[in-house]
Amino acid sequence: MDGSADITFWLDSARSGDRAALDRVLSTLYQELHSMARRQLAGHQGHTLDATALVHESYLKLLGAQGGAKFDDRAHFFAYAASSMRSVVVDYARSRLARKRGGDLKRVAEIPEDVESNLLRLDETTLALNTALDKLFEADPRLAKVVEMRYFAGLSELEIADLMQRSERSVRRDWQKARLFLLAAMQDE
Repeated sequence: MDGSADITFWLDSARSGDRAALDRVLSTLYQELHSMARRQLAGHQGHTLDATALVHESYLKLLGAQGGAKFDDRAHFFAYAASSMRSVVVDYARSRLARKRGGDLKRVAEIPEDVESNLLRLDETTLALNTALDKLFEADPRLAKVVEMRYFAGLSELEIADLMQRSERSVRRDWQKARLFLLAAMQDE
């Protein structure tokens, strides 16, 4: 993840009101956000949410939630980007289900181990996972952030470790703990 020092500097400048610095940050990170969105939506056919729409909607939520670019560093930016992508995907799934089936939730019994081969589901599973993830945020916000970055933003354990300044092994343990918590919470629904 090259250029994180530049991005942190630009974020500091943007916080001070330098619009050009904000533009540099966004243009630098846009491709990464778009790649994350494309990875997560790959293989989903028959829906109207595409990678560009996901990035743009997430960006609007980022700016709205933060009142502008107020991110401490690159890791902080990506943590909020993952949270924003989660919000957009959950809103999309709710809307889609409301139109399709009246929005009834179904019980789910699994959370995929391998995120890359089990891409985001735009169905009842996403809504059940969102509810369980809210419970996880109350219990352990760090674990919930790992889930958001891994499942909703499609980041690898190595990328998350780099962003959170932790070891890949500890992120892997967090991912496993979070999955167990979420599975139990989803089965209790």
